[in-house]
Amino acid sequence: MSLLEEHIHETFGRIIIKEEKGESKTILIDKTFILKVLAFLSPSLLLLLWEIFARLGFIDVRLFSSPVMIFKTMLPMFYSGELLYHTFISAQRILLGFLTGAVPGVILGLSMGLFPPVRASLMPMVAATFPIPKLAIMPLILIIFGLGEASKIFTIAIGVFYLVLINTMAGVLNIDDIYLDVAKNFGATPFQFYSTVAFPGALPMIFAGFKLGMGTALLLIVAAELSAAKAGVGWMVWRAYDMFDIEKMFVALITMAFLGYIFSYLLDMIERMVIPWVNNRR
Repeated sequence: MSLLEEHIHETFGRIIIKEEKGESKTILIDKTFILKVLAFLSPSLLLLLWEIFARLGFIDVRLFSSPVMIFKTMLPMFYSGELLYHTFISAQRILLGFLTGAVPGVILGLSMGLFPPVRASLMPMVAATFPIPKLAIMPLILIIFGLGEASKIFTIAIGVFYLVLINTMAGVLNIDDIYLDVAKNFGATPFQFYSTVAFPGALPMIFAGFKLGMGTALLLIVAAELSAAKAGVGWMVWRAYDMFDIEKMFVALITMAFLGYIFSYLLDMIERMVIPWVNNRR
């Protein structure tokens, strides 16, 4: 090995991991650090370009504002507690709606995946109602549940429900038949089929449904808060539109993006703890 190669090895700290098949894989220790730097620089560069274009007059600040002006608007809202209050209200609605839709989605998805008669009975209704835009039924939801919190939570729940249901059912159907046959031969009860075969085997797809459902929940919370709401990030967007307060509107949008990042990070962290064997393959 040449002196240059030894220097490269010392700089980047290459390690060799032996695989079960006898093969080897080279990993750079600094790879994670580099990826974190790139994840930080990409939005920072976007904000910098946005500010430069605003100062040079390439974009209309009356419509797109600038990062500095938005930050100046955000600080008083943060220190006064107004921003935290609206963020807490929206986060509460998102969590309640997500749980209300995800729990029955998992249970029904497991049932449809395990039992063909259940799947044959319910799949036509799921296929028929899933494509209906959830915003299109908001007037009906408001008539049934009124203008309170129930209508907003149900709007989010109905969007999460279908995505979790379909992904859970697909996860069960992808389980190898050998596991189901072994459980059957050992006399597993229906509850044991759920808890020891279907649920663990479908967990990767269930979490995929959770992530899709959380994204949908963030989309629906804004629409739900546009009607008959007095607080929340979505209400902030609508109120800023009424007052043509562009900076405040961008503050609300940035807050929603922050919520999306936090919820996505939490789901990834829970997934790594619950199903570590999937992440070890990556």
